[in-house]
Amino acid sequence: MKIKVYLLLFVAIVIGILGLNLASAQKESNISARTQENLSIAMHGEAFAYAKYLLYAEQAQKHGHPELARLFEETAKVERLQHFAEEAALAGLVGSDADNLRDAIKGESYEIDTMYREFAEQAKTRGDPAAADRFEEVRSDEMGHREAFKTALAKVQNELTATKQDVR
Repeated sequence: MKIKVYLLLFVAIVIGILGLNLASAQKESNISARTQENLSIAMHGEAFAYAKYLLYAEQAQKHGHPELARLFEETAKVERLQHFAEEAALAGLVGSDADNLRDAIKGESYEIDTMYREFAEQAKTRGDPAAADRFEEVRSDEMGHREAFKTALAKVQNELTATKQDVR
């Protein structure tokens, strides 16, 4: 049960973040809206497979099947380092450091203000207190992530300003 909750959390995060990232990437890309949508769906699948296979590998290792664990780990690497990365490059997912930080802040804000808040409320309403507590705990973690990204963005922006002043 815990594994399913963690996988669902991971997928929800990926969907939220990728959806936000791809919406901004589409503005700068020459790829059609439908292809962007397909890339998003493909990346969601690859990201989910990556996370799932790593959990499967952990389970196989615990049960004394190191060869099976390696199979899952190697396949997970391909899903993330090849498939996802190549699709992300096509989608224009990654930008400048400042753009990436702004996008990360936007994604974390969505998770904090909307996604995890609503998930926790829905879980409570439906009598799933363990899931509600987990959603609240993750939401709290995301607040720390957002603050770290904001701090990093301020640093990057200050460095850019200093560099521009040095050029003058």
